[in-house]
Amino acid sequence: MVLAQLGGSISRAIQQMSNATIIDEKALNDCLNEITRALLQSDVQFKLVRDMQTNIKKIVNLDDLAAGHNKRRIIQQAIFNELCKILDPGKSSFTPKKGKPSVVMFVGLQGSGKTTTCTKYAYYYQKKGWKPALVCADTFRAGAFDQLKQNATKAKIPFYGSYMESDPVKIAEEGVERFKKENCDLIIVDTSGRHKQEAALFEEMRQVSEAAKPDLIIFVMDSSIGQAAFDQAQAFKQSVAVGAVIITKMDGHAKGGGALSAVAATKSPVIFIGTGEHMDEFEVFDVKPFVSRLLGMGDWSGFMDKIQEVVPMDQQPELLQKLSEGNFTLRIMYEQFQNLLKMGPIGQDGPKGYLVFSMLPGFSAELMPKGHEKESQAKIKRYMTMMDSMTNEELDSSNPKLMNESRMMRIARGAGRPIRDVMEMLEEYKRLAKVWSKMKGLKIPKKGEMSSLSRNMNAQHMSKVLPPQMLKQIGGMGGLQNLMKQMGSAKDMMGMFGGGDK
Repeated sequence: MVLAQLGGSISRAIQQMSNATIIDEKALNDCLNEITRALLQSDVQFKLVRDMQTNIKKIVNLDDLAAGHNKRRIIQQAIFNELCKILDPGKSSFTPKKGKPSVVMFVGLQGSGKTTTCTKYAYYYQKKGWKPALVCADTFRAGAFDQLKQNATKAKIPFYGSYMESDPVKIAEEGVERFKKENCDLIIVDTSGRHKQEAALFEEMRQVSEAAKPDLIIFVMDSSIGQAAFDQAQAFKQSVAVGAVIITKMDGHAKGGGALSAVAATKSPVIFIGTGEHMDEFEVFDVKPFVSRLLGMGDWSGFMDKIQEVVPMDQQPELLQKLSEGNFTLRIMYEQFQNLLKMGPIGQDGPKGYLVFSMLPGFSAELMPKGHEKESQAKIKRYMTMMDSMTNEELDSSNPKLMNESRMMRIARGAGRPIRDVMEMLEEYKRLAKVWSKMKGLKIPKKGEMSSLSRNMNAQHMSKVLPPQMLKQIGGMGGLQNLMKQMGSAKDMMGMFGGGDK
């Protein structure tokens, strides 16, 4: 996924600092320089990166920190907060209300995925009980109305547009009026884009905005736009009142850091990210879990959601139990691969391609080799073929020493693969087992307990939920209390380490 490489680089920089014997000015500077380099290489705007570095140095004054303070934890928390600050303008966007007509207008350059995103947005709310409708006010691009019509028909969403009318303002006005009469409570207006920013585009946008009177204007941005993102987003913000951002094509291998710059330029929150071509490849964007995952801290609340999405209902309690015990066997790996393959084409890129492991604290995106979807799928099938040649004893053992050379030779022969493939599969198993073991001792809240737990959470409660080694990593009870003060709420803590309502 876009930004996975950035996340890996930042995680490594923090890990190197954590491994340093003494956390002094040099260790801090080395860590910050590494993070700065990673952000700049990912096309995040220079000023944002410079300001972030300055702010962290102000927060983390090593001379003023009393002995006994967990400096590693304070530095990591400062980096976490600053990245959140870049992505979070501190205000929420307009949220449509069921039963009350709301007009949402989409703007952006041609090719950013506006039309597809309009349908995904409508489909997302339709599933939640809204009555959406689509208006095609894009008369500039040939085929725009056909594309919207095709998408809308597929998703069974009413649409409005014209092959004859060339005035987008008139279409927007008529479409909004018509759907208000039909009691639609979410009217989405798709507008023209251009190959580049030009006066005609902005003038047309202003006119359509005046006619449609939108409650929210969403700026749609292609994640691969690079350094141009800041200026582009700012130009749109100066022309119309952009209130939210949706970042598309997050399933590619572009650098994607420009997406962070767009948020700073528009001072508007990212509300969704598009992770593929399909209608349901559309994720609600939540800053803290996203940054948490980027830093390799994991996203426990996302992990719980993903378990519910990927793992069959009857297997969920058993999986969570195995997770809390920390014993990871080849059979568990086999079952997880099986669940993923059931969901159709997979990769590391979209929401469906997310291995549940990627959301566990301590997991870096680089633990799983990056590759294209087909290659990832072929590799997993290859691993499973080799596991089919194993005995029950081998599949259920968590002792890697059991796999001696003669056993590996037998498995390779049975699967018709070279022995190096068996060794590669066992290395993958060891990497995932290491991540899995970090959750040993985690107390799994029962169904329905999560909301009361996050409401009444204090450090005492939290210490009972966290695995002992994670508690030790934070700096014991004292470190946990400080961290909870910094995070501001138990719910935020749960989002990082142990649940939280979504």
